[in-house]
Amino acid sequence: MLRNIKNSFRISQRLASNAAASGSNNAKDYLLVKESDGVREITLNHPKTLNSLSLEMMTALHEAMLKDANNINLRCVVLAANGKVWSAGHNLKELQANPAIKKDVFQKLTDIVLDIRKLPVPVIAKVNGFAAAAGCQLAASCDIVVCTTSSKFSTPGAGVGIFCSTPGVAISQVMPRPKSAYMLMTGLPISGVDAYVAGLATKVVPEAELDKEIDEITQSIRIKSRAVISFGKKFYYEQLNMPVEEAYLQAGAKMCDNLEMTDCREGITSFIEKRKPTWKHED
Repeated sequence: MLRNIKNSFRISQRLASNAAASGSNNAKDYLLVKESDGVREITLNHPKTLNSLSLEMMTALHEAMLKDANNINLRCVVLAANGKVWSAGHNLKELQANPAIKKDVFQKLTDIVLDIRKLPVPVIAKVNGFAAAAGCQLAASCDIVVCTTSSKFSTPGAGVGIFCSTPGVAISQVMPRPKSAYMLMTGLPISGVDAYVAGLATKVVPEAELDKEIDEITQSIRIKSRAVISFGKKFYYEQLNMPVEEAYLQAGAKMCDNLEMTDCREGITSFIEKRKPTWKHED
């Protein structure tokens, strides 16, 4: 099993390096972006490199993710991928060929995952395939992770001499220590079902039901006030690192602030009047 993982990892990196050598820097070469009814779906679209997170790929992804982030018509972002591999992770040959960019490469993905938290709308990973190494890091860093029963997740870097330290930060934030340590220290993949049980995935569904599940989640987000979701998401991540007493103290103050929001007053009024709310999506 480990030999197969290492071979797959090496193949993906070789393919990724070939693409990098072509010198393409057009975002359209890496991504497909479509937006409908407030849902922006960004699809990693470089299957010949197994959607390797080269510096150019990540730059294009980051720009697509942040574009018009404050537009109230944007309600959520979905990260998807074409091909059997959601993302094979960083391009190691790119790093080997140009060591000077190594800090930029790791910092770029760090910027992306931190900006996922800062985005005022939910970010959903739509995983149908293999998410490995930095690809696993990217998926685990999304607010919501929906995968298929045929999906797999792994952090196999130690098998080729580079421990998955940055992916380890992401998975250890959402998984119990023994589970994340197992992934990091063995490099063995876990299934979509195991990822769900371990807390890495929010939901796991058969492949045929993935689109329907994503539609249900995005629709549930779209019918709510963007301003309220944004307000709540920001504090949600802030309170994670607080002692529980401080978290409750701050949460109480936030609830009071929430009650003063225009959309909150509309929401309560509509509930009392037994009608659908008319959101303004503003504070």
